[in-house]
Formats: sequence, C-alpha cells, structure tokens
Amino acid sequence: MHLPEFEPLPTPAEMAAWDCAAIDDYGLRAEMLMENAAREAFDVLLDEYGPVAGTTALLFAGPGNNGGDAFALARHLLDAGCMPLVLHARPLRAYAGAAGYHARLARRVGVPMRALNRVDPYGLPEPDLVVDGLLGTGFSGALRPEFLDWVECVNLLAERAFVLALDIPSGLDGLTGRPCPVAVRADATATFGAAKAGLLAPEAEPYVGELNVCPIGIPAAVLEAAPASRQIITEDVAAYLPEVEPDMNKGAAGRVLVLGGSAGLCGAPCLAGLAALRAGAGLVHVAGPACVRAAANAFLPDLMTVDAGAEGWRWNPATLGDLAGRFDALAVGPGMGRAADAGDFLRTLLAAERPPTVLDADGLWWLAEADLWSLLKPTDVLTPHPGEAARLLGATTAEVQADRAGAVRALADRIGAGQTGAGHTGATVVLKGAGSLVCAPGAPVYLAPFAAPCLAVGGSGDVLAGLLAALLGRGTDPLPAACLAVYWHGLAGLMLEEEFPLRGNLAQEIAHALPAALADLLSDETEETDAHC
Repeated sequence: MHLPEFEPLPTPAEMAAWDCAAIDDYGLRAEMLMENAAREAFDVLLDEYGPVAGTTALLFAGPGNNGGDAFALARHLLDAGCMPLVLHARPLRAYAGAAGYHARLARRVGVPMRALNRVDPYGLPEPDLVVDGLLGTGFSGALRPEFLDWVECVNLLAERAFVLALDIPSGLDGLTGRPCPVAVRADATATFGAAKAGLLAPEAEPYVGELNVCPIGIPAAVLEAAPASRQIITEDVAAYLPEVEPDMNKGAAGRVLVLGGSAGLCGAPCLAGLAALRAGAGLVHVAGPACVRAAANAFLPDLMTVDAGAEGWRWNPATLGDLAGRFDALAVGPGMGRAADAGDFLRTLLAAERPPTVLDADGLWWLAEADLWSLLKPTDVLTPHPGEAARLLGATTAEVQADRAGAVRALADRIGAGQTGAGHTGATVVLKGAGSLVCAPGAPVYLAPFAAPCLAVGGSGDVLAGLLAALLGRGTDPLPAACLAVYWHGLAGLMLEEEFPLRGNLAQEIAHALPAALADLLSDETEETDAHC
C-alpha cells in the first residue's frame, strides 16, 4: 500500500523520544538544542511583533525545559536592546540540566530575575511583550492552582501586550489541543522541531495564534527511524491529482455511479453527483427509487439516471452486478434510507464484483446494522461523521470526539479485522468534522488542517462523497484520494467564507466552489515549488 508523505505531526511522547534520540544516540547537547530553540523563538518575535529595542518584556519561566527556553530567549532580548524580566517558577538553584545551564548563563549576562511566588501576579507592570514559558507539551491533566493563577495573569497582560508562547500555550494539552481548564491565549506560538498534534486540533485555534514551526537541529535520521504516527496534509497532496490528458474523452475521465435516495431524501445523491462532475468526472449517473431519478432530472440535466426496472431497492442481483461493472467508482448511501430492502440491496452490492466504492450516510448505518464488515474491500472508503463513527464503534459521539485520532484508527483496524480472504488489508476511513482525519490499516492518521464553518451544512458530506468517488474513478488510490478529497473539500469551505462570512451557503455551493479551490491549491503548489528552486 502506498503511503502519502506529508508533514509530521508528532504526539508529545513522540516529540520527547525524538529529543532523547538526538541527544543520546547522536550526541547533540541538550543545551545546544535549547539555544537553537531560543534563537528561533527570537526570530519569530521579530517577524510577528517587530523590532524589540526599547521595549519591555516579562518572561514566565516554568520549572522544566520550557522555562529553560525562556531563560535563553531572555538573553537574546537583552542583547537586542529590550528590557526583560524573567519570573521563574522555582528557585534558580533548583534548575538542572539544560534549563539550569541557561538560567545561570542568563543571570551571568545580567538578565533581571524574580521568583514568581514573590510577586503579585496581578500587580505586575504592563510590558510590551509577554513570553509564556510556563509549561511545555508534556503537560496533561489539570493545571495546579498556582499555574492556573499564572496563566490567568498572562491572559490579563495579553489585553495590552503581545504574547509569544514557547512550544505550546501553557494549559493546553499537547495531544488533544484542549485547555485544562484554561490556557494562555497567545498571539503567536513558536513550536520546536515539529508541530505537535494538539496544536493543530480545532479546539486549540483560539489559544495558539500564529503558529510557527521552528527547526532546532534534530537530525532527519531520528524522524526516519521513528516516524510520527500522525501527519498534516499539506498542499503537496496536489501531487495525487489525476492527470488531464489533452486528448481525453468523457469515458476516460471517470464514470461514477451514485446509488442513494429515498422519499424525502432525494437531494443527497444529486449533490453527490454534482460534486463528482465538479471534481472532473466525465460521466455521472444517479440510481435509486423512481423519486430519485425524477429529482436528478429536475436538479441538473448533466446528471444521467439509471432505471433498474424495480420498485424501491428491490433490484435483481444480476442487474445490479452488471450495472456496477460499467462504472469506475461508486458512491453508495447518500439518502438511501433505512427500509429493509435498502439493507438487502447493500448486502448484494457489496458482495458483487464492483469498482472502488465510497460508503456514506445510510450505507454506513446498514454496515453496522447488518454486520457487513467482511464484504468491504481494500479499495473502499468509509466517510462517517462522529455520530456514525460512534455507532460503528459501539461508542458515544462524545467518546469519539474526545479522541478523534484514536477513533479513526480503531475504525480502520475494525475493518481489517472484519475481513476474510486473501489480499484483504482493510479499507480507508475518513472521520469528518472540523479537522477531518484519514486513516487506513498500517498507515499514519492524516489531518486536514481546516475548520471551515461553511462546511457545517446539510449535504456537505454528500459533496465530499461525490468528490471522493470522482477521484477514485480516475484511478487515484483510496488512501491518497481520501487525503486529497478532504483537503480539497476544506479549501472549498474556506473560500466560501469570503462570500458567506456568517455562513448561509448551500451544500451545492460547496460543490460549485471545487474548481476554484483546486485552482487555488495548484497555485499554492506552484508557489511552493518556485520557492525551492
């Protein structure tokens, strides 16, 4: 299975292991890595705030290595003409290792320092700059009372000062991105080595500010020896776009069949079909009960319909197998409904010879209801929202949302375990929502770094299903197709914010925005390539 390669998104534990490997296995000194981090953070301040000469700065130094970063940064601020004051959370003599080295060095060069427990956090002078070095990415659980006070003090100062967080805003869980129960609200965050998983979680956005990923000298060999279990999907995903040949015809551009719809839910397969066309499919058919065909004909003349000569979903298995074989990809489930004949239809379809299939909406309901796991194929892609994922896992929606990465990986593993027969290696899963996730057995969890409120509208998932089917129909492998689809879909949602800043867009407008979003993606990729030439 081909695994896409994007930017690593390590968990705090993985980042700590990289640090240890760089020091223990390759001989890099911890003091040097901390100095590199401080220099990078200083550059971030210059970029995000501007010249610091003549300014005042309060640096909050916690008891660990995050505090050491603050001590080291204070030296650079002092040398640049800033007037820093380091407020340290433990006695200076108690700092050990690299943090102790940089605390002593800062003191020798004349950086002013005071113990945090000897100052009134709410009676501090108002500085121009505040540096948050209280707690690093290893923090989890709940803030102790004294740290709760200090975090709230930083946020009070932030009303008039520029706040830079070192590695992660204090109080934010480095794995989940959730405040515990509060966190520093930074204007910018300088994170070291790589972005941590929690920093890209949608919940973290109000706290992180402008995220700057700062290299500190960890050898590439360390990352190659222990790859991160998560990755951020970047504009490099454009490399998986199917090629457009000058002489291609509609048959070569991918033939997609959307199977779905029922009374009152006829719009869902039509939206999926529209998205498939907007994503570049050459021929798109919609099939379902008679009401679906009528809706498709009225909705968009570009969509073709299939009449199976049956009532509802009571299709002849031979007809069904022959039909599925005429297409390059299927999108199954949007608006299908939960009548018993829909479940029988889905079982017959999944057992038949068929092309790569996107299983969405009611198709996922029937997957759990009728226990159809063993009929899935490696070329299939499941696209549940959190509620559907919870039903598939026998969990609650809250449990899924509390550990989205764990949930999408558990679903991918559940598929692999449910399959039988040679060659079955599981299927690809997309967990939709703010920060959609993609996973397949044996692969990292891939994050689409978008939280786009314009996507939070009925029918948005149908658009994603059609987009994904179009990519599969053009021969894109399921895992990269899923990564490309969620990134492309997210870009379309962001673009709609320009016209619909308070939402109000329709799902079909997401589909119509796909070509423009693709042009934007290709433009970003070209600029990135030019920058490296």
